[in-house]
Amino acid sequence: MKLVRLGTQAVAVTAAALLATAVAAAPAAATGKPTPKGNKSLVAVLTADKSGFDRNSKDFDILTAAVKAVLKAKPNSPVKVLADGKTPLTAFVPTDAAFQALVADLKGTHHWTSERQAFTAVAGLGIDTVEAVLLYHVIPGATIDKAAALKSNGAKLKTAAGATIQVCVDGHWKKKTIRLVDADWNDRDPRVVVADVNKGNKQIAHAIDRVLRPSDLP
Repeated sequence: MKLVRLGTQAVAVTAAALLATAVAAAPAAATGKPTPKGNKSLVAVLTADKSGFDRNSKDFDILTAAVKAVLKAKPNSPVKVLADGKTPLTAFVPTDAAFQALVADLKGTHHWTSERQAFTAVAGLGIDTVEAVLLYHVIPGATIDKAAALKSNGAKLKTAAGATIQVCVDGHWKKKTIRLVDADWNDRDPRVVVADVNKGNKQIAHAIDRVLRPSDLP
């Protein structure tokens, strides 16, 4: 099933339900460390980079533009929780390269477009679909840092879109990696490439090298 078929079905999540949702894995507090107290939001982190579309495929220009586009079109979208630093959550944030890889797959080509062209292609899926995909990357209700994630092999996390993703910890004790299993069985699973973005705050993020896909692409 293509992403464009998701429509509003995957975003039937009210703001109240989003805030009340608990994750199915152990939160960061389970590590014995105190819950982070900072209120800096992930939107504040994303918008701090003023460079815009560039040639740095490791940052989050496409993601930032997608979040802005959704909130402009739908100010009351559940995506706005990313701007509320008082609300605990964990987000897996795709790099620009992750979105470029997604667009290449959607077009059935090995050629990667520029960041601007990739965003245009993503936006062309429709605001409802972009919103659904963004919510599929958000785990509301807990601040899950890298240390907690590494102890959560096999855990299923309920996303703000209502569906789940699974945490897989690969490698040996000296070098472990975090992999996320989504609903697409035809593509390589996303891996965490940078952990604990915005650490010390209630909202934390982990950069991933592929976009999580809430449906199976052919």
